[in-house]
Parts: sequence; structure tokens; C-alpha cells
Amino acid sequence: MAAGEAYTSTPRSAPGLPYPPRVGRLPAMKIHELFQAMAKHNASDLHIKVGEPPIFRISGELVRMKSAPLTAEDTDQLLRGLLSDKQKANLDARGYEDFSQSVEGTGRFRCNVFRSCGALSAAVRRVRPRIPSYEELSLPPAVGKCALYEQGLVLMGGITGSGKSTTIAAILNDINAKRRAHIITIEDPIEYQFINDKSLINQREIGLDVVNFAEALRSAVREDPDVMLLGEMRDAETFETALTAAETGHLVFGTIHSSGAAQTIGRILDLFQPNKHEQIRTSLAFNLRCVMNQKLLASTDKAKPQIPAVEMMFITPIIKKLILEGEDAKVAEALAKDVENGCENYNKVLARLYREKKITMETALAIAPNPEELKMSMRGITISDGGIV
Repeated sequence: MAAGEAYTSTPRSAPGLPYPPRVGRLPAMKIHELFQAMAKHNASDLHIKVGEPPIFRISGELVRMKSAPLTAEDTDQLLRGLLSDKQKANLDARGYEDFSQSVEGTGRFRCNVFRSCGALSAAVRRVRPRIPSYEELSLPPAVGKCALYEQGLVLMGGITGSGKSTTIAAILNDINAKRRAHIITIEDPIEYQFINDKSLINQREIGLDVVNFAEALRSAVREDPDVMLLGEMRDAETFETALTAAETGHLVFGTIHSSGAAQTIGRILDLFQPNKHEQIRTSLAFNLRCVMNQKLLASTDKAKPQIPAVEMMFITPIIKKLILEGEDAKVAEALAKDVENGCENYNKVLARLYREKKITMETALAIAPNPEELKMSMRGITISDGGIV
């Protein structure tokens, strides 16, 4: 879940949360007290909106705090105290502001304050105090291969709130623990704070350390990086910069909004004019190393209520050939058939998680790109070129 993401219409109440039912306003309520409640109840997110009490996301569900609805004055008092004068100016000028907030003894939070129906609202994501390992995140072992590349482009796709940033942080921290490299991140805002291990890490926050994303990109390649995290790939300029950096010997990580690994190639090309497609295809074919796509699913383990399903598409010789030849429609088929290079499409991932009893059949079928094929896979039936096996 992310800044500004809509929440369900009927969140349940939370008898265990602080502040019992009240009448009228409670001016003494402070935003840091809500942050402390997030940490105490292991909430991943906090939503603040006029007409609702504070709403927490706990174990994937939205939970109302037992208090009266917030007024516009309440939300203004809660949120404006978080903002510097510059951030207030940005909020007034463009209607939203992204930033991070650290609270001593409580943790670090990624905040998005925005206007909704003329009043202030907010979505706050609690950032884990320590970067978790692959094992702690229940990521597949193949994710670790991305930390071994010396050069190239690695992309992580998925919707907002699917854990993309956390997975990339785990990969970067793996590099940090094993290699003597200079890692530069460009973030808006900084989420996880890395501690130098074998690597030297410089994290640059947009608006704080550098004026804007374009300036950060231009300067990054002059700062002697070995590994770069460029954040969200939103436009052609960002992708061209990432590809140029990959071509010149850097390992580059970025995120992209896409529905699946195989669809990412088309999503990238859509950012460019048709006369540049052949050039971009060539660069992708030779520099793209892996495309991941991640979803967070309800887990059967009460101790870990959510588990990532990670589609992995390594750029194998076959996929490289298809990219070069413009056979994008066949990329998904090549991904599904790969059994030697660590690739897994979503149906394979879901079938594996179901066999491992980590998700229910209902959960798997609800998000499966091809539910009928998944049902057959769960029964041990597969489809080959010659038919059903």
C-alpha cells in the first residue's frame, strides 16, 4: 500500500488500539503518538482523513481507531507540524508532499501528505528499523542472483505497496555485506538507511540533498558509482540514463509499474517514440539482466500475515533473441517454459507457494493470470508443445 492508495469502505474497529471512543475533538492527540501506536500494534500503514478516525493497516487489513471522526482542523494540526516551511510551500503549490520522518525510540516513517476535497489527508508507511534478509522476507533464493551481477540493469515491477523497495533494499544490503563497491541511491524520500559494511553507500534524497530527480541523475554518473538505485522509472529520460549507466559498466536497479515481468518490455517501449524502439530493444537485450514483478499475498502463517510472490524473468538467450526480434508476445511463453535459469512466472510461483502450504488455493486463484492453468498445475498436470502431460 502506498501514499494516496484508497482504502476499503468498511474497515473494522480496533478494540486494542489506544484512545477509547470519545465525543468531540481531542486536541491533545499528536501525530507521534499515532506513530507509536503503529509500532506497538505492528501496523504497516496509517491513514488520516477528514470524517474518519485514524485508520491503521494491521496484517493487511484496515482497522479504525476507536475515536471520533477527525475534523479538518484535526488533520491540519496533526499533519502540518510534520512539515518544514519548504515542504508546506510544496504542499500548497502542488497539492502533495513526500518525505520521511524519524522518531527516536519509535522508528522511521515514509509520509505522503496530500489534499483531498480541500482538506489535508495522509498515508504513512512504517519502514522497518533494520533491512531484512531474503529469508526474513520469504523471498525465493533466485533473488540473490541479482546481487552477483557486476554490470547491467535489474528492474522490479509491481503495484504501489507490493514491497518493491524492501526487496531491492535487501539486494543492495547483500551487495553491501559482500562486495567493496560504491553504492549511490536516489530516493524520494529515503526509506531504509544503510550502514556501510564492505561497501560505501551514499543516499541522496530529492529536495533535501539534490534539487530534483533530473539533477540527481545527471550528477550520479560523475560520482564514481559501482551500483546505482535510480528509483521509479517514470519516463524515457530516466530509462535512457539507466541504460547508458548499465552500458558503461554500472549495476543499476530501478522500479517500474507493470502487471508482470513479460509485459515490462512493452511498458518500457511505450515511453519512447516508435523511431527509437529498435535502439531501445538492442540496449535492453544486451544490458537487461533480470525483471522481477512482486505481489504481496495473504499468508497461512499468522506470524507472517503477508508473503511475497515474486515472478522472476532472467534474460536468457531465448528471451534476448525475442526482445531483439520484436517478438514480445512470445516472451511470456518463453518465461513459462524456462526450467534451467531460475525463471518463474506467476502461475509457477503460486503453485509452489500452494504446495509449500504458504498460501491457500483461494488466494492463489484470486490473483492467478491463468486460473485454469494454475488449477491443472496444482493437480500435477502440465501443458507442453505436444499437449497435456
